[in-house]
Amino acid sequence: MPSKTSPVSPCVSTTLTPLLVSPSQVIKGEGVLFQARNVIADFGQRPLVVGGQQTLKVISPHFDPIFSKCRLKSAYAIYTPDCSESSLDALKTTLKEHQGDVIIGVGGGKALDIAKLLAHQRQLPIITVPTSAATCAAWTALSNLYSNEGAFQHDVSLSRCPDLLILDYAIIKTASERTLVAGIGDAIAKWYEASVSSGDSTTTLTIAAVQQARVLRDLLFQKSVAALKTPGGEVWREVVDACVLLAGVIGGLGGANCRTVAAHAVHNGLTHIRAAHSILHGEKVAYGILVQLRLEEMIQSNQLAVSSRQQLLKFYEEIGLPKTLEELGLSNVTLGELRRAADVTCCPESDIHRLPFVVSSEQLLAAMVSTTSDFVSDRIFSNV
Repeated sequence: MPSKTSPVSPCVSTTLTPLLVSPSQVIKGEGVLFQARNVIADFGQRPLVVGGQQTLKVISPHFDPIFSKCRLKSAYAIYTPDCSESSLDALKTTLKEHQGDVIIGVGGGKALDIAKLLAHQRQLPIITVPTSAATCAAWTALSNLYSNEGAFQHDVSLSRCPDLLILDYAIIKTASERTLVAGIGDAIAKWYEASVSSGDSTTTLTIAAVQQARVLRDLLFQKSVAALKTPGGEVWREVVDACVLLAGVIGGLGGANCRTVAAHAVHNGLTHIRAAHSILHGEKVAYGILVQLRLEEMIQSNQLAVSSRQQLLKFYEEIGLPKTLEELGLSNVTLGELRRAADVTCCPESDIHRLPFVVSSEQLLAAMVSTTSDFVSDRIFSNV
């Protein structure tokens, strides 16, 4: 007689890992922000719009007609001095005073991250409205926290992706070309990191995420140059969608297995250099990809990494991404500052340890310097 299997008691505690693939709704198109006013109003009657000072000044003329038309009691809140704990505390106070019932995050990565985190902690709906294609933060269930001085501290996993993402090409088009170039750098990193962090996974969705990362890379290789020449055009929209939406899909499908490795870890380390704070997220990540490939070449003697790095260098030259420390604007960085960045990048909890080999901070330092010019390299090590 076959043995009977006892049913699992409904009172037994189990750990559930939700699959946070995408926002509940995505609305995209030219001028769609105003068209989406009724959808926005469905989420609450007292929206708090969170963003940077300059962004809110530019974006308020887009939102004020919506709030007036839908009779919403709105308020604007500036996050300052950074996407930090103290800024978050100040926003909580503003939210309480306003009695807000929905958060609208507007701006770049940090504005969207702190708005998402505020909504997460207060269990409120969150709407994201990116003002550039510089990151995929409008899509993801993740927020990065920094110090008041702009140094990366840690990331926070959120309970869900945004409830609504509004990608208005008319707004994105007003951003500088530099932000789209940075977004390309951030997005193309998905392939170089996901293909490594996924390892030999046979999980269906992980495989799908890695393949989507390959598609994303190829699309950016093929269309970025043309997109930058025709802002607002069809190819430009495809690249914007790739940077803001498709990059988010990959992280959603693959989860932690298809997120960051050395490229983003190098970014995190560089934020601990004061001179790097004016460098855009995607610019630092793009440089980090080159460092990751250099590590694969140095430590694994990986010839594929050599050819990949040469391909990227040519691509970076075509679209204007930084290839070296001096092109990042860090030609005057000291050895001590660079070593500090390398130490942060290699801290025990860093994603750099998703690489299939062990990396020391000294090896990382050598890789970072080797991607730059002989002149700057000599100056760094002579401590001039």
